[in-house]
Amino acid sequence: MVLPALALILVFSYFPMYGVIIAFQNYSVFKGFWVSPWVGLKHFSDFFHSPELYVVMRNTLVISFLKLFFGFPAPILLAILLNEVRHKFFKQIVQTVTYLPHFISWVIVANFAITLLSTDNGSLNMLLQGLGIIDQPIPYLSVPHYFWTIIVTTNVWKEIGFASIVYLAAIASIDPHLYESAAIDGASRFRMMILITLPCILPVVVIFFILAIGNLLNAGFDDLLLLGVNPALRDVSDVIDTYVYRLGIRLNRYSFATAVGLFKAVVSVGLLTLANFWARRSGNSLW
Repeated sequence: MVLPALALILVFSYFPMYGVIIAFQNYSVFKGFWVSPWVGLKHFSDFFHSPELYVVMRNTLVISFLKLFFGFPAPILLAILLNEVRHKFFKQIVQTVTYLPHFISWVIVANFAITLLSTDNGSLNMLLQGLGIIDQPIPYLSVPHYFWTIIVTTNVWKEIGFASIVYLAAIASIDPHLYESAAIDGASRFRMMILITLPCILPVVVIFFILAIGNLLNAGFDDLLLLGVNPALRDVSDVIDTYVYRLGIRLNRYSFATAVGLFKAVVSVGLLTLANFWARRSGNSLW
C-alpha cells in the first residue's frame, strides 16, 4: 500500500534533483546538463550581492512570520472551540463551512478578494462608506501598507478549517475519563481546556510547529503572485518564490533561479534540523 506513495515521491521529488547541478553552470537549453560550462558558486555570489536581496529576504521572512504567528494557532483554537460545541448539527455546519475554502483554487480566492476590496462597488468599501467610516473608497490592493494584512487574512481564512482536522482527531483520542474526573473535581470547561485538552494534543502541536519552522522561507507563491500583481506592490510582495519565478521563467535565467531555490532549500533543512533539536529537549520530535 505504501509503494504508490513512495513511487510518487521518487518520481517527482528525488529523480529530478539531479537538475540542481545547473545552479553551478551557465546552463543552456541547447547544450544540456553535461555540456553547459561550469561556473562554480558564481550565481550564489550574484544573489548575495544583488540589490534586491534585502527586499526579497525581508518580505519572505516578514510574511512567513506573520503567517506563522496568526495562521499556526488559529486551527488549534478552532479545533478546541469546535470540541466544546454540543449541538451536533451546528458543529457539522461550522466544520463544512471552514473546510470548503481549502479546496478552492487560489485563482478563485484571489478574484474573490479583488472583488471584495475593489474601489468600484467593492463590498468592503461600500460597507465602510455606508457606516460613515470613510468618505472615499480605499484602493487596498494598490497600497503597500495593506498588502501583508490582506495576504495573512486570506491565508488564515482559506486554511484554518482544513488544518484543524488533525487537531480535532488528536482531541477525539483523549481519554474521556480525564474530563469526567475533572468535572467531579469541579473544574470548569475552560479549566479542562487548559489542563487536559492542550497538554494532551501538545505532541501533535510540536510536530506541526517543527514543520512550520522548516517552511519559514516558503512565504507562499500563488497568493502572492495573484494578489501582488500590481507593480506598486513589488516592494512588499516579492518573496523568494516569486523572485525565482520572475527571473527563471520570465527572464530565462535558469541557473541563477536554481541557485536561489537551492539556497532556500538548504536553509529550510537547517531550520528544520534546529527546530527538531529544540523540540527533542521537550520529548517531542520528528527524529
